[in-house]
Formats: sequence, structure tokens, C-alpha cells
Amino acid sequence: MNPAGRVRQVTRPGSPRAIVSGLSSDAHTWNLVFLELLLAELGFQVTNLGACVPDDLLVRECLDLAPDLLVLSSVNGHGHLDGARVVRELRGLPPLAGLPIVIGGKLGVAGGLTGAQRDELVRAGCDAVFEENAETVTAFRRFIDTLPIRAIR
Repeated sequence: MNPAGRVRQVTRPGSPRAIVSGLSSDAHTWNLVFLELLLAELGFQVTNLGACVPDDLLVRECLDLAPDLLVLSSVNGHGHLDGARVVRELRGLPPLAGLPIVIGGKLGVAGGLTGAQRDELVRAGCDAVFEENAETVTAFRRFIDTLPIRAIR
């Protein structure tokens, strides 16, 4: 952050690209804005697809933009269902098979995910699953640091 407390958007050529997206059944947007700003602060060029993104649009944008990272976020509690479905579709496409995909937020209607729900997201192809808690942003930043791409900081 700069001294005024504002996030600087880094859009230098060669910066890694990220797509931030809500899922088809989720109309929440502030979570997506937060993620967009966080990723920009970490040096990513960010495309925010917004809320209620149909699966086919998300797939098309991933194919067209060839991002270095896909971040899915849900607040309505249905993220484990919508996320597993669309991630399986993405993983079924050879150009997207190696795309790092993470999902986070309130992913289960009962609050936290069950072990089976978390396992389903991982089996579908999510590289990381972040549930809402006090350590989520720290864990997400640690995950970013493990990627083979390096954001400009």
C-alpha cells in the first residue's frame, strides 16, 4: 500500500494475470472487490468477472485470457456445489489442466465445510480451499508465494 493507504494497481507488462470470479448462484460482490484489490497489491493484473457468472462464461474467459491464477469466491454457502461443478469442467480442458485454481469464502450453508465437501473440491481440481476465518488472508498470501509465477511487489 502507498502512504495514503490506497492500493496501487500494478499493470506492468509481464505481471502475472489473475481472474477473480463469483459463481453462478452467488450475487455477492464485495468479496470479489476485496480479492481484486488484494491481488493487484500483490502485483497481479486482475480481471474481475463479477457475481452470478455462468459456468460457460467463466470457462470461455479462462480460455481467452489464459490467466496464471483463477480465484473463485462465494458467500452464499453453495460454493462447494457450484465450485466443484465448474472446476471439473475447467480441468477437463487440456489448456486449463494446469491452471492454479483456488476457492474460498463461505462455501457451505451450515457455516464450515464438512470433510467430504472439502474433499470433493480438491478431487474436482481445486489447488487450495480457503474457508472464512481470521487466518484466511494470511493463508491465501502463503499460497500465492508457492506459485511458480512471481508477482511484482
